[in-house]
Amino acid sequence: MALTTPNPVGPWKITVYDQENFQGKRMEFTASCQNIMECGVDNIRSLKVECGAWVGYEHSSFSGQQFVLERGEYPRWESWSGSNAYHIERLMSFRPVCSANHKESKIVVFERENFIGKQWEMNDDYPSLQAMGWGNNEIGSMQVQSGAWVCYQFPGYRGYQYIMECDRHGGEYKHYREWGSHAQTFQVQSLRRIQHLTSSPVRPPRPTAPEASGAPQRQTCLQHFC
Repeated sequence: MALTTPNPVGPWKITVYDQENFQGKRMEFTASCQNIMECGVDNIRSLKVECGAWVGYEHSSFSGQQFVLERGEYPRWESWSGSNAYHIERLMSFRPVCSANHKESKIVVFERENFIGKQWEMNDDYPSLQAMGWGNNEIGSMQVQSGAWVCYQFPGYRGYQYIMECDRHGGEYKHYREWGSHAQTFQVQSLRRIQHLTSSPVRPPRPTAPEASGAPQRQTCLQHFC
């Protein structure tokens, strides 16, 4: 069972652009957007996270591949997708990660689904679970007791990303089917805490990946708060 969720850390602010390198149509958001097309944009091609932590999704309605977005600049889709197994040049919805708290994060991982088998409590970042003593390349289930985490398919924070939060599913993820609509396997080989930053930007750990202007326009969409 997840611990009592503290009051969400805020505020949140993200600026998105419909062209690469922060060009073209520009929109600022302080809450989630379920479908960027409802704001008159066909896709997000670059973005800047100014406050808080966010998660972006491949499709509308918060579905498809997930991409953690921490404070910083993302000039092209490779900046947030990294070395995923399937490169996706699409970002259609996004929301704040309300429970992100880098200083107070705890997760318990289990060998098998439904919280069975060997377990391991963690409160730090692990670029390779196997190197730290986890016996295989899979995790069967997880309990997020505080904060928010991003789990990666491969070591070194590579591959598919799965966002795990203490304030969703009651912090309990008993099977990979609850990790996201894109999850098809129990494979998780690295994980880290999601940072919530509101001051000086710090580049999040990210795998190495390859990296014409209209008048800025500030727009808002119908939003959903945490």
